[in-house]
Amino acid sequence: MALRASRWRWSRAGWQRLALVLLWLGHGTWVLMGPASGQRWSRAGEAFSRPSQGLAARWAERRLAQRDAALSLAELRADRTRLAAELEQARLQAAREAPRQAEADEAVRLLGLKKHIPLELGAARVIFSTRPAVFGGLILDQGLDRGLVQDQGVLVPEGIVGRLWSVSATQSKILPADAPNASVAVMLMRSRATGVLQGLGSGRALIRYVSNQEVVQVGEAVLTSGLDRVFPRGLLVGYVAEVTQGDLELRVILNLSAPLDRVSAVLLLPPQPPVEVQPPFLAPDVKPSKKQRGTP
Repeated sequence: MALRASRWRWSRAGWQRLALVLLWLGHGTWVLMGPASGQRWSRAGEAFSRPSQGLAARWAERRLAQRDAALSLAELRADRTRLAAELEQARLQAAREAPRQAEADEAVRLLGLKKHIPLELGAARVIFSTRPAVFGGLILDQGLDRGLVQDQGVLVPEGIVGRLWSVSATQSKILPADAPNASVAVMLMRSRATGVLQGLGSGRALIRYVSNQEVVQVGEAVLTSGLDRVFPRGLLVGYVAEVTQGDLELRVILNLSAPLDRVSAVLLLPPQPPVEVQPPFLAPDVKPSKKQRGTP
């Protein structure tokens, strides 16, 4: 045990030898590095520290990139929230302005139709509709206070709507052309065969008193004939949808062209308009000038 313990203990001579070896190693290192050893040590330190400095720089760049990304994400979220609020506000504004815009568009369309009919036409708004009922109609915001009377024709740019059925002091009721008790004098555009329109409901009507000898095609336009003195001749009523042979007359069913369930404004014809209405080619106060001889 004494011999084994002596192997692991340093004697005085051993420590002297170790010190001498370390001294020679230090002296040899100093000799090899020369007099500018400080610079070499600093260069060595820099060389050994470069990897750590690079790692530290990359780590700092990564932290900055993460911070910038976080800021960009926050800004994007803020912008998205702001844009969503603006979009919702725009939608609400559009919803509030939609009725006025629709009314303005309808007024422009009615004005365009009014220019093509050389009659004194009035305009009115539909304030209520009872069309889901069997004998339902459309209620206008005008009545006797605006000079309206019964049996005035009512139309829109798409075609005729019906006639005034009842007139009160400030309101009027329209009898639609598809009502079972409605009747309109009509004619077929191609053959000029005449008949009487009888409503079937749901925007459809039947033309009575058309002879079996007439040739009627599906899709043919149906116009007012003017014989009832409610509508002048030539206003669009609808288009033929079905044609079947009967015992004495054709059974002609048509779809009305006017969207009776979506009417918001109408034009009113004057009472008992003329049968034929021709648009004036010249204004009443304008006379064509006579050409002088020799002028082209």
